[in-house]
Amino acid sequence: MLSVGIAVTGLVTYAYFSLASHTLSASDYSAITVLWSSVFIVVSILYRPVEQLLSRTIADRAARGQRGSAHLKLAAAIQLGLGVVFVVGALALRHPLQDDLLGGSQALYWVLIVAVVSYAASYFARGFLAGHHRFGLYGGLVLMEAISRCLFALAVAIGIAEGQAAVAFGIAAAPIVSLAVVPAALTRRFGSARQDGDPPEDLEPRPAGPVGEAAFSLSHGAGFATAVLIVMACEQALLNAGPLLVKLSADDAASALPGQVFNVLLIARAPLQLFQAVQTAILPHLTKLRASGETDPFRRSVNLTLAAIATFAAGVALATLAVGPTLMSVFFGGDQVYDRLGLTLVAIGMGLYLAAATLNQAALARSLAKQAALCWLVSAGAFVAFLLMPPWDDRLLQVEVAFPAAALLLCALLYSLFRRGEPDNERHS
Repeated sequence: MLSVGIAVTGLVTYAYFSLASHTLSASDYSAITVLWSSVFIVVSILYRPVEQLLSRTIADRAARGQRGSAHLKLAAAIQLGLGVVFVVGALALRHPLQDDLLGGSQALYWVLIVAVVSYAASYFARGFLAGHHRFGLYGGLVLMEAISRCLFALAVAIGIAEGQAAVAFGIAAAPIVSLAVVPAALTRRFGSARQDGDPPEDLEPRPAGPVGEAAFSLSHGAGFATAVLIVMACEQALLNAGPLLVKLSADDAASALPGQVFNVLLIARAPLQLFQAVQTAILPHLTKLRASGETDPFRRSVNLTLAAIATFAAGVALATLAVGPTLMSVFFGGDQVYDRLGLTLVAIGMGLYLAAATLNQAALARSLAKQAALCWLVSAGAFVAFLLMPPWDDRLLQVEVAFPAAALLLCALLYSLFRRGEPDNERHS
């Protein structure tokens, strides 16, 4: 159910940008892509660490037979604090955000704030659902989010609404609408808890698994979340910084170039929507295996996922090589020209990136978040440095080369970490 929901989500996300591209001017569409990139850079950096923290912690506690909700309260406190930090920062930086980043649009500025604040609750719900293996509801949440967002672009396309602001409002409304699945999740949880006879929240049974885990605390949760926050920042640098860096160096004659770069990198981002089903499920699964001391199944799960990714990426690369420019013209229209080789390079980079994301989940499950964060810092730093070099004559090609090169470096570093095996303190604890 999760796979189907997220696969359809990827297609609906494509439809949102396709409709926006066909109904808005090139400059207005480019501003929508900058807004989208800005929102998802912020929410992924700020909120996905708590999603991953909840997913891993809930799965680990379930494997050890632990009860209580202290971990939920602490995760919520971290999420709330991050949301407050964003709002204060966004209000203080209103002028550069509204005038420099968003082209002076007051509507886009407020969409940015409302969307980022709303995603705090959405990502908390995702971590809760993943940790409890409520993957059907998780798929429903992200699907509802994508459909509600797309309806705003559709309304503009058929003439019910008009203009850039109407398309942008979908980005803010989507995370709010998606929370409709939360009551069902809470009903199931508390109903199950009553049947299982949960102890009071302040009573925490001793760990039942063979591998001890430090009691969950604010310092423990914040340490993990900080490492993952670094990972998420680097992830967004690889996936979304391209259009923003190109915008900084583009002149007025190339105002549509950031949108074109964004469209090309959708080859990498859209499969991530599909892969999110795997990524969401694999962290609690690997955490459970690690908590029970099952080393061989742990490695087999990772290797099987890597093999599936290689097969999928090879198919996408061949399809891109065959009909990539034609498909890009159909999806996004306009008079932009897309290079066949450049698109294929991005498809190869997508496969390497998905492999790296899998290896990253394995590192998080094994409490190697700090080491994984260092791998991401090196790779993202190289990517950004490459794009900050003197621009090539073909700026788009520069991005198309930088992305697979950075993904290859990241994959190699994380695979080296994976091959090292369990740390000594984990083997003998």
